Amino acid sequence: MIDIVINSAESMAQAIVEAGMIPFFPNIIPGYSIRELTQAGFWFDETEDVLGPWDWKIDCILGGGIAYGKFLCGGKASFATVPLYRELMNVRRATNTPDENGRRILAMLDRQGSITIKEVRELLGVKKSAADAAIAKLQHQCRVVTGAIERVYRGPEHLYNGWQVSYFCTPESLFDYSALPVSPTGEHALSLTTDHTPDESMDFLVNHLAKLNNSATAKEILKVLK
Repeated sequence: MIDIVINSAESMAQAIVEAGMIPFFPNIIPGYSIRELTQAGFWFDETEDVLGPWDWKIDCILGGGIAYGKFLCGGKASFATVPLYRELMNVRRATNTPDENGRRILAMLDRQGSITIKEVRELLGVKKSAADAAIAKLQHQCRVVTGAIERVYRGPEHLYNGWQVSYFCTPESLFDYSALPVSPTGEHALSLTTDHTPDESMDFLVNHLAKLNNSATAKEILKVLK
């Protein structure tokens, strides 16, 4: 199990990197979430002065090399490093294809690079709940991730109370620098390419989570990877 106490954006990023892949909220595996690793008093709803991981996730995403989206536990918010995310992407894309709404969103991403929920609503002509569902489905299929999040400051005093705007993009546009001579990190570690078959990728993920959570059962691990 991860032996890190989260009390800052830096420690949260460290926990994500150590885990390789981790849900934001508690799930079927006890102790395996950002929420449960967060030091008491630092969770965003416990104090008016500290927004905790809800805000720190912005720094983790913008720091590079960390995927954030609804891709674990049946479509719940989660984080993953690129080496783990690309294996999950290999599994999901082999077994799922975008529906008509998904194809329209992906086509728009090809044209403009990123999209907000407001733009999804306008594109599909639907309410926010339906737009959220369409984006969530693409995130679960590992075709869309959260590329950036902006803090929204309101009122005459420009106060920030946790309100945010997310920008969604494809994993390829955010992570895959393998076509470039040198990636932004100076290496090709961010390539989304894997030599594994989808079945081998699933075995890789199951073995990784089993080592990370040595008391978890196979059924629990598969439910997290669902």
